[in-house]
Amino acid sequence: MSTPIPEQSISAQKAGVERLLGLATIAFEGIEKLAELNLQAVKSTFAENQEILSTTLSANNQQEWVALPVHLTQPIAEKAASYSRQVSEILSSIQGEFSTAAQAHLQQCQRDAQELFENLAKNAPTGSESVLAAWQSAFSTPAGASDETAKKTTTHLAHDKGAGPAL
Repeated sequence: MSTPIPEQSISAQKAGVERLLGLATIAFEGIEKLAELNLQAVKSTFAENQEILSTTLSANNQQEWVALPVHLTQPIAEKAASYSRQVSEILSSIQGEFSTAAQAHLQQCQRDAQELFENLAKNAPTGSESVLAAWQSAFSTPAGASDETAKKTTTHLAHDKGAGPAL
């Protein structure tokens, strides 16, 4: 004989595991992007160092030696800023995906709580309307606050994406 409670528990555990695996996938994709970016930076740095060494060894007089640091520091600063911006974009993307997943989970929990409340209200004994109204008020206030917090977080993330990295 099958009862709804164990089935609901198993279903909830399965959903929790799927959610966890989804978040782990997002995290590993972010780590993969960061690893690719770092590998690209190492390859680029190695090639640039070869070029610098070649340029340094080919300098024929003292004026060329003095001019070398000026010509070499500008590209390094630009590449460092670009690298920082790319890391920031990757991390912001991961944070946004985590936020979206958390918001979807919160909304599902709110729907489940509302469904539970409606089922309890249907089966409540006569005269318990005031208790149900108080309970409904208690559930609706945190839900509204969480919606407002989610909106502010989304706005903050969108603002951060446009702001660029703080160097």
